[in-house]
Amino acid sequence: MTRRLFMAMLLVLSAPVYADASLVKTPYQPAKVVFDFYLDDPQKINSALYWIRSLVNPLMDEPYNYSPDQLDIVVVIHGTEIVTIAKKNEKKYQDAVDRMRYYADLGVHFKVCGYAAEEYGYSARDLQDFIEIVPNAITELAYWQMQGYALITPNIQEKRFSIEQIR
Repeated sequence: MTRRLFMAMLLVLSAPVYADASLVKTPYQPAKVVFDFYLDDPQKINSALYWIRSLVNPLMDEPYNYSPDQLDIVVVIHGTEIVTIAKKNEKKYQDAVDRMRYYADLGVHFKVCGYAAEEYGYSARDLQDFIEIVPNAITELAYWQMQGYALITPNIQEKRFSIEQIR
């Protein structure tokens, strides 16, 4: 056996052996969450809505099996995404409106900042029927947090690489 082969075998045999990652089932409780939607581009609403799905779906699936009425979720809208819930823009943002309506039917409350609505020139008659207008987004977010709701603020980034490129 050559010295080079011997050294290679020694390196392989002395290499640390690592166990596989472990799979855990965190004992999640029914969610009490307030989402803060303040997006710089209305098109990002679809990505932000995936954050709701990422919360709801695991809790409704095995092993948790929570029903929608056990989940308490509020979404406060006060950025450019407010245009997505204007009735006049429904066709343009149909996918987002359909998904919000689906979540609203599950019990998610969609609240819009009254200041923002006014700034965009919207009144209650201009917005979708599942929308609730609240006086102010920041005050609303503080209110829900004071009620014990966890705050989640979706951070929507633009994907620059495919999974295959970085794997």
